[in-house]
Parts: sequence; C-alpha cells; structure tokens
Amino acid sequence: MLTIDGSLPSELAPLAWLVGEWEGTGVISYPVDDDRVEIEFAQTVSFAHQGLPYLQYEARSRRLDTDALISIETGFWRLARSPGPTDLGPGMLPATGSAIASAEELEKLRRDDGGFEVEASIVHPNGVQELYMGVANGPRIDLATDAVLRSPSAKQHSASTRMLGYVQEHLLWAWDIGTEGAEVVSHASARLAKREASDASGKS
Repeated sequence: MLTIDGSLPSELAPLAWLVGEWEGTGVISYPVDDDRVEIEFAQTVSFAHQGLPYLQYEARSRRLDTDALISIETGFWRLARSPGPTDLGPGMLPATGSAIASAEELEKLRRDDGGFEVEASIVHPNGVQELYMGVANGPRIDLATDAVLRSPSAKQHSASTRMLGYVQEHLLWAWDIGTEGAEVVSHASARLAKREASDASGKS
C-alpha cells in the first residue's frame, strides 16, 4: 500500500506518491549506428524533501551482468508556477513564507484536465543537463524537455521525454531520447518497488 508523507508542503501534493526509495530492474534498448544496444540494469531511485517546495531526486543504475555503475542522475522536481517573493532565490536568498499553504490554494493551479504543471531539472555526469516541463495527473507524470544543455565534451543529446506511473504498487518509468537530427525514440524503461522504511534505514 502506498503511504503519503504528511509533512510534505501543500504544493508537493501532486508529486507526493513519488516520495521514498524505489528499487528494481530495467532494460536499455537503443539503436546505435546500425546496431541496437541491449543492457539489463538494476536501479535505485530516491525522491526526498527537506520541508521546502521541491523534491530532491537521485537515481543510480548498475549493469546486471557485471554490477558496473552505468548511470547517476541527480536533480530537483517541483510544481511549475509563477515565482514570487515567497520562493527561494535569486541565489541563496530565503523565501519569505509558504507560497501555497493550503489545499484550496493548490486547487487554483489545477488544469482543466485535472492535472498540475510540473518541472524537473536533471543533471548527468557526462556533461548533459535536462530541463523538463510536463503534467502530473494522479499517479502519472508525463515530461518533455524544454531545454537540453550539453558541454563541449558531451555526446549528442538533443531531446527527451519521460513517463512515470504508479501501477500495481510499482513505479514504472520509460525514457525516450533523441540526438541531433534524429527523432526521439525509446531508450530505457524500468519497474521499481518501493522500499519499506525499515529496509531503507540501514542504507548509507
């Protein structure tokens, strides 16, 4: 059964089901030149909060055949809305209060289709940073990149879409990517189970 953290700020309610640690397995299936790379991996994903209106995200993936680390992602997920004096920044300036302090105020941001607009910034160690915009609608989140920043040493990566859903007590996700001049195609997917609090307490 999915439990919701009651200490979450009101505006994180549309993302509340993500909070916690998840683990499971997935597969990379992606065309490279005239071949297709197929790799099975184990993954641990964490969504955490510190009482502020964002979730801190981290994902680590290892090959199942060699246990070699193949991917680390880190970033922040939050509701997409107009900024104001109640928000952090610029820089290290603190917020002056809670922008959305009640369910009634949150409800004003609900779209006609029942969802809420969200954003996620994700950083990769290979010189790629992604800014996603999308919609959280119940136990499903659909995201597409608004911008992809690449360092001069990074491989081609021009666009991405991601889908996350809570299905039969599991977090299912799919990630599609595109390179310069190529369409966005299926890249990887996984099925993760939520770790119980007692299981996660001993993790370093």
